[in-house]
Amino acid sequence: MTNPLARIESHPHEAKRLIGINYDQFLALVSLAEKRHREKQAEIEKNKVRIIAKGGGRKPEMSPKEGICLCLVYLRQKPIFEILGLLFDISKTKANDAFNYWVDILREILPASQIEEASVDSQKYQELQQMLSEYELIVDSAEQATARPVDYQEQKRYYSGKKKCIL
Repeated sequence: MTNPLARIESHPHEAKRLIGINYDQFLALVSLAEKRHREKQAEIEKNKVRIIAKGGGRKPEMSPKEGICLCLVYLRQKPIFEILGLLFDISKTKANDAFNYWVDILREILPASQIEEASVDSQKYQELQQMLSEYELIVDSAEQATARPVDYQEQKRYYSGKKKCIL
């Protein structure tokens, strides 16, 4: 299987299909996330009690770019972590851990929605409400639950309890 990051780097025009954003947006997101990752690592390093000398220990299996790509692939495609691990050549546990780490960083640097962003400023919030009120919401009634009678006698009128014989 081809690593999705390798595929995106060799074919940047396919980034939108694989991760939901174009290649330039991906690179900008990676730079922001790497900056936040370095800040987070510096905070951890300040409070860490060292047993092993700095620079010792196991090197990370994934680069920050791969971790962000893993997170975006999961959010876009929704594979199980076993498949995600196979795609990125890591275990399913490491795929799960990497996803949870990078999704927290992405939550910190990306706004959840325009409403959340505008909730701080009442003027922007009012403008957003005005803009949203111009749209019409269409609901597909086929997806709604069918009303069923609650009363047993009423239900019995519609269903006898006998299996239908189909020849």
